[in-house]
Amino acid sequence: MSLIAGTMVELEVSREVSPYGYFLNGGDRDVLLHYSELTREIQPGERVDVFIFFDTEDRLAATMKKPYLTLGETAQLLVADVHPRLGCFLEMGLGRQLLLPIRELPEMKELHPQVGDYVYVMMEHDKQGRLRAKLAGEKELAPLAFDAPQSWLNQWFTARVYKPLQMGTFVIVDGGVLGFGAIGMIHSSERTRLLRLGEEVRVRVSHIREDGRVNLSMVPRKEVGRTDDADRLLAFLKERPGGAMPYSDATPPEIIKQRFGISKSAFKRALGKLMKDGLVTQKESWTYLAGNQGTADSSQEEGKK
Repeated sequence: MSLIAGTMVELEVSREVSPYGYFLNGGDRDVLLHYSELTREIQPGERVDVFIFFDTEDRLAATMKKPYLTLGETAQLLVADVHPRLGCFLEMGLGRQLLLPIRELPEMKELHPQVGDYVYVMMEHDKQGRLRAKLAGEKELAPLAFDAPQSWLNQWFTARVYKPLQMGTFVIVDGGVLGFGAIGMIHSSERTRLLRLGEEVRVRVSHIREDGRVNLSMVPRKEVGRTDDADRLLAFLKERPGGAMPYSDATPPEIIKQRFGISKSAFKRALGKLMKDGLVTQKESWTYLAGNQGTADSSQEEGKK
């Protein structure tokens, strides 16, 4: 029998050697099952299911503890620690951690996972045969995902980033007890910011594709967003001196984004709603609460301060 790190095997207990533990018969070699790796009492002669791994001295060892994944399997693992040169260390359910090498991480450091994030990975061997993690991609995740139902349209869900790119962010949308979830993408135009690998994010399903995957957005539908933005602008105006602000349809987009955190088009939709409802008016480059234009001079003077 050839023992392979990362696999579960059934081995016979050969003998006990204190103060170390039990040696298991691995065919061409014996492997140590340390006392700290026991989950119950065992006796020489019985057969036990164990997971094979490399100990701190790179020797094959066994444990009766069950890992979250085995060689070739895919799982979602917690980021327990981050090393700037080595990569991320992931909890694998054995009281020891699995390395996700730095070369597996995105080039932009802002997109690297943080402690507490979860990443989708598979277990593999490095060139020396030691265990390590590899990021799971579409090839590994697709068989574990399911098709999103039509009832998801315009609903909000929690999703986990598995591939962060500039043009869009690929995620797994939480499906509750149904496997890993559904595969989805947040296009860059539907993001409110860059999302890092392993980050959890709230998303709205904007489209369900024929292949069961989903297009997602981090912003509400325009109708809902327009109402929310209009309420914010109205509250802002009510707090301003004279109920006036030096922002209007003519204000440059970058100023709107900096001041209100929304796009120029969203700003114009919100203003249009307030004007249609008779709540605000505009004059030149200023916007006023309805009925407050009479104090325009004083409002503008105070607004410049």
